[in-house]
Amino acid sequence: MPFVLVNMAMTADGKIATANRAVSSFGTARDHEHLLELRATADSVMAGARTVDLNPINMGVGPAKFRRQRLKRGLSEYNLRVIVSGSGTINPSAEVFKQRFSPIIVLTTARTSKAKLQRIRGLADDFKICGQREIDFRIALRWLREKWGVKRLLCEGGGEVNDALFRAGLVDELHLTICPKIFGGREAPTIADGLGFSRLLDAARFQLKSSRRIGDEMFLVFERRKARR
Repeated sequence: MPFVLVNMAMTADGKIATANRAVSSFGTARDHEHLLELRATADSVMAGARTVDLNPINMGVGPAKFRRQRLKRGLSEYNLRVIVSGSGTINPSAEVFKQRFSPIIVLTTARTSKAKLQRIRGLADDFKICGQREIDFRIALRWLREKWGVKRLLCEGGGEVNDALFRAGLVDELHLTICPKIFGGREAPTIADGLGFSRLLDAARFQLKSSRRIGDEMFLVFERRKARR
């Protein structure tokens, strides 16, 4: 299986966007630099369809210095881009489809209609049906490793994609930027929405690997806690 990192910025009250999702980018320039630094280490960058639709992002590596970093690490100049949509609903006008510097892959399910699959074929370089109703990320990640050589995958949300990865026990490392803002709102999304865990015993467990303060932001790295034998 690929090594999976999740990278998210959140407010001090744990939100990744406002309740109406009008604001979903609020970190500093240093936080954005951190995002690009992580992308420069990954074979693939993955995000949910809503995240891609709502934000003017291309999921790429950014300035030339990050491409040089990738080449020094023995990686391809540009990372693979993976979009997750269980329903196959993809916005063809999203920014990611306007820049074709690297392959775009769509992960979806059997509930995607033929018409939507046809649209995906026209937009993406490849797609994979992974599950009947929900994305089976174990199948998806194995396929990405076997067909596309993905050894290190960076997930950038949203909350439902993250939640599915946490529940499947697939997240190896969590990078969190805590920003000095409060959004509030019971409907505001968090880093792990979706079904979640119903029991404390089942919760995904991590341990702090590193922490640093830059300005008024905290940059935290957690690693998955190994199961006791």
